[in-house]
Amino acid sequence: MATYNKRGYKAPKPKDVNEAEPTEQDFDGHSTTAEVFDTLDQGASKTEEWFEKNQKIIFTLVGTIAVIAIGYMLYSKFLVEPKEEEAANEMFQAEQYFAEAVDTQTAKDSLYNLALNGGEGKLGFLGIIENYSGTDAANLAHYYSGMAYLNTGKYLEAVKQFDEFSTDDDVLKAMAIGATGDAFAQLGQNEDALEYYVKAANASKNELTTPRFLFKAGEAALALDKKSEAHKHFKEIKDNYSTSQEGVSIDAYVAMTEE
Repeated sequence: MATYNKRGYKAPKPKDVNEAEPTEQDFDGHSTTAEVFDTLDQGASKTEEWFEKNQKIIFTLVGTIAVIAIGYMLYSKFLVEPKEEEAANEMFQAEQYFAEAVDTQTAKDSLYNLALNGGEGKLGFLGIIENYSGTDAANLAHYYSGMAYLNTGKYLEAVKQFDEFSTDDDVLKAMAIGATGDAFAQLGQNEDALEYYVKAANASKNELTTPRFLFKAGEAALALDKKSEAHKHFKEIKDNYSTSQEGVSIDAYVAMTEE
């Protein structure tokens, strides 16, 4: 077949592959990209100006933070740690008196008093609290003091000491709360005793403290003529802690409080 060029027809000129695309321009012929960089430059300049204007304050603030951090580390290393060690060493004798008071059958009160007030040139728990406030030893001394007061019949003092004691150990926390309940029970404040016994039972679920304080809660509830609540506490021992010391005779208490 014959081929021909249509009269007046011109073949399109091939596009130059290296020809750059036209830059997007605004109505004034300025590049938008250039404006963006101008804006960024202005922002950077303002930041630099602000920094130069306030650098004294900034450096002072950074320096203050550094001084505080270094000071805290030095305080911990050279004051807190030695004080903790000194307090623990000082309290050793008081702990010995306390242990002897727990183990012996005679002269308990005098040993508890020595534990509280000190002896043989060493501070007692009360002295540790006064002289080493803020240390772990002083915190533990509150617990020991509470127990010593409880065992010497000074129940209000015991409550105050237990209130000052804090711990992350759930079992020790349960013991302190339950001992507070014991102090209130001795004072005849059975409502308070019941409240603390329930708290102690719930503070740590274990075979030692939970049935012990559930049983005391049941007894306190009976003293308040709250038979159904007493039954609930006794029944929990029967259902969940039957192998505990309290569980041995719990059937009789469960039967006694049934309605």
